[in-house]
Amino acid sequence: MTEIVLAALDDVPWERLESALGHSGAEMRRALLHLAGRGGAATEEDCHPLYDCLALGTGRVPSASTAALPFLVALAGDPDIGVRTELVRLTVYLSQTVIAAEPDRVDPGWHETWRSQYPRFRALLADPSPEIRREALLLTAEPDVLLERWITETDPAVRLPLLLRLGATAAGCADAEAADRVRAAAAEVLRAGSPVMRVAAVHAWAAFAPRVPVRELDLLVEILSDPSVRHRFEEIWYEPDVDDAFSREDVVSRTARLLECAPATALSFVVRLVGAARRTGDAPLCRAALDEAWRLLVVRPATASELLPLAGELLADPDAGVRYRAAHLLAVLGARAAPYADALAALLDDPGEAEFLEGTVGDHARWALTRIGDPRALPGLVERLYEPYRGHYSRSYTTGDPRLPEVEEVLAPLRAHAKSLLPSVRGLLRDDGADGPLTGAFLKVLTAWGPAAAPALPEVAALLDDTRHSLTALDALVAMGPAAASAEPAVRGCAVLDFPANHQRVAWGAWRLGGDRDRALRLVGEAVRSEDRPCGAALLLGDFGPAALPYADRVRQVMDDCDNWCEVWAAVALWSITGETEPSLSVLEKHVLPVADGDDSFGAFLEALRAVTRIGTVSPAVRAALRTVRGSDRRLSPYRDYRAFLRDEEIRSVIDEALALPTPTPPSAA
Repeated sequence: MTEIVLAALDDVPWERLESALGHSGAEMRRALLHLAGRGGAATEEDCHPLYDCLALGTGRVPSASTAALPFLVALAGDPDIGVRTELVRLTVYLSQTVIAAEPDRVDPGWHETWRSQYPRFRALLADPSPEIRREALLLTAEPDVLLERWITETDPAVRLPLLLRLGATAAGCADAEAADRVRAAAAEVLRAGSPVMRVAAVHAWAAFAPRVPVRELDLLVEILSDPSVRHRFEEIWYEPDVDDAFSREDVVSRTARLLECAPATALSFVVRLVGAARRTGDAPLCRAALDEAWRLLVVRPATASELLPLAGELLADPDAGVRYRAAHLLAVLGARAAPYADALAALLDDPGEAEFLEGTVGDHARWALTRIGDPRALPGLVERLYEPYRGHYSRSYTTGDPRLPEVEEVLAPLRAHAKSLLPSVRGLLRDDGADGPLTGAFLKVLTAWGPAAAPALPEVAALLDDTRHSLTALDALVAMGPAAASAEPAVRGCAVLDFPANHQRVAWGAWRLGGDRDRALRLVGEAVRSEDRPCGAALLLGDFGPAALPYADRVRQVMDDCDNWCEVWAAVALWSITGETEPSLSVLEKHVLPVADGDDSFGAFLEALRAVTRIGTVSPAVRAALRTVRGSDRRLSPYRDYRAFLRDEEIRSVIDEALALPTPTPPSAA
């Protein structure tokens, strides 16, 4: 067959065909010729020129790709070619690119050429190689074709992905008879198949009947928690376009996704798996179930009532990965984990780790204790937080997985313990100076601690001369209040000559520390009147209150012309300057109300809500919206890691503060 392909390549007018990313059609020919010439010795590396010519990431399928398609499929079907699986995948990627692309970015001849390859696709579905048959499943979306294969396929490692593919194709099938035949096939497997195939049948059914996994919960728990079945998943649970088989734990994760439409059932699923894992000592299953418990908890606060005691019990589990996950779960739940403080304190020196996750069991236990407010977490806390950065300027982690929080997120809430923590923070600031990996983080912590951070005045003032940290140091000094007044001359001296925006911040900071108010007001006011990024200056201007009245019209214009945070900053500044609640409150409402309708981006919601609480009144519409948001069982945060819990707590606290405010009296009732 290779010789036939080589001969046919010369019949195509490659020079006249359009290719992607500036490649010529002739380059496509050379890539195919090279691959065919390599024959059985071909490797994935030999496919790289072909990848370049097809340029799948561009979202285009030009005429050269259409012309290459028959040769790709022919080579994929040639037993003398060494990268057949990769060529089938490449063909699948091309078809997926067509599906996702705008119609005008797909060569008009593509669809007819694709249809002309149907006989070859069927041949690939019947190929002697199980890997080829498995990959070829994605080349057709016709249930009838797949059902034909279902009748003759005997390899379990192909039958399982074939069953999953049947479910996916039946979900969007207009042929009711074919869809019924798929359902019948899945029902038969569910009734009499092997354990792993029965789980696959539930997944296939879920594609067109999402409630089936809920109905089959007992079956799923029984099979997934059976230690004798575990190895069978890794033998036969394959999916197209995935090199390795799925482990039992991978299938647990996928099954949990099927239950997202029924949160109570999803919670029952993971809790029952944990219970089964504890009875049999199945640590991998327990870890997998805890990962799914975490994913539930991160979006649904109500699950905490059942997961909290479960995590508390698992702190004593013999498996380090289980203890790690349990400690992290308790940490994100904060004060609610107080009943388990003693058990957490017993783990402070636990060196156990979880594969691919950051930190030790002890690290997460320590953080949990800080969230509870337990002083047993304080000795050595700063040093332990610093340790991952020792010799490095940053640390690495995977967003979304259980991981350690940022240093400032641990320390900032501990203002009540600033006296015992400050010596360590000051020592690291002195030792590392402006070049320290945590200098910026420590400055944010000191800003949050406010007047309690005043003993660190010398270390903070020393950083004013470094432009990397001068403004953050300035914020920390201002937060210290009158105790930092002696730093006012140093603040005035840290202005950057060729950075005008810096001058206003420096003048504002100097005024807050007892310096010249009129000069600061003039500089900030001029910045607001300029067309160059007036938003930050508008926020500063609000601190001057009625003294900034000459700039009120400009602040109102900034508010009208901007959106998101800038609009919010200008709105609260305008209220501070004029003392009038309107139009500021109406502007802020625009950022509060959408969250009640399910907006999960949150945008400037928290900033706007804080501004509302500063103004001190809440309209009936905002009050109703906040009650809706407060009563919803969803995590009030756009994040999906530990930050979701911190932001949720913060937002709910501000909501409670806002709901305690009075409603403004209508003008007609005055």
